[in-house]
Amino acid sequence: MKKIITFGEIMLRLSPPIGQRLTQCKDFEACYGGGEANVAVSLANYGHNAIFVTKLPQNEIGQAAINTLRQYGVDTEQIARGGTRIGVYFLETGASMRPSKVVYDRAHSAIAEATTDDFDFDNIMAGADWFHWTGITPALSDQAAKLIEQACMAARRHGLTISCDLNFRKKLWTSEKAQSVMRPLMKYVDVCIGNEEDAALSLGFLPKGVDVTSGKTDSSAYHQIFSEMADEFGFRTVATTLRESFSASHNGWKALIYDGQEFYESRRYDICPIIDRVGGGDAFAAGLIHGLLTKPTQAEALEFAVAASALKHTIAGDFNQVTIDEVETLAAGDGSGRVQR
Repeated sequence: MKKIITFGEIMLRLSPPIGQRLTQCKDFEACYGGGEANVAVSLANYGHNAIFVTKLPQNEIGQAAINTLRQYGVDTEQIARGGTRIGVYFLETGASMRPSKVVYDRAHSAIAEATTDDFDFDNIMAGADWFHWTGITPALSDQAAKLIEQACMAARRHGLTISCDLNFRKKLWTSEKAQSVMRPLMKYVDVCIGNEEDAALSLGFLPKGVDVTSGKTDSSAYHQIFSEMADEFGFRTVATTLRESFSASHNGWKALIYDGQEFYESRRYDICPIIDRVGGGDAFAAGLIHGLLTKPTQAEALEFAVAASALKHTIAGDFNQVTIDEVETLAAGDGSGRVQR
């Protein structure tokens, strides 16, 4: 079991019943989620000591978020309390040719307004093995971006492996702003995760001849760009998911990884129907972290991550509630879905 730190925002998610639009629903289904929190839940499910760090208001909604994390075995002792609100997002789940839609209500959330006085990062990172963050957190505010840098500096002082899922969100910032913040932060990153859009908009790297909408995902284009990213930023490992979006209900799903020497492409999954794709990338990141920590080769690590994220598409909510055995069964080739008795 490894000690893994994740730092970011957890939000209240409000969704209409499946099939309804935001404009027509009268009742919302409530749950909690957010990039780094989703990763922490997955890693706790895999048996790691997963510690999620954030700031939440000292009220019942903030406490409900903490209780939810504790339910899944996540360590919440380093969560700061204060501020006035928790971020909220509304999710309308798409189907067939109608895409899913997200509406954010997260301005001035507790973590977006947190300061250096809220966290003792040296204490948080002491004795840990891995630190994970995403590009969503520095997009929340300039203060949050400074906190990410301080967290990375502390993680580096304590010898942790640092991973970043680029996770560009156009509703939070522009590509120009993202690159001005993210590129300097990359010097701390050992494992870089992100799809082709993330790499283009956050770092300015775009693989040529790739069109995921039409299913064009030439792996050789990624091999070249992975090598360039590793050369420029010093990444030990670069990984990306490749999503072929045929419809909101039907996706192709695979991934690629590069460690400076070997370039590996995973098996492809045909996911149809999709129950909930939100959190799929976080499930991949958590699976990759677990795989790199426990598997003998990067190929096996990647296959675990892809299988874990494929399973997430079948589960409602942000969290990937699967076990190691379930993931390894799928990674071994058993995707039959037969009833287990």
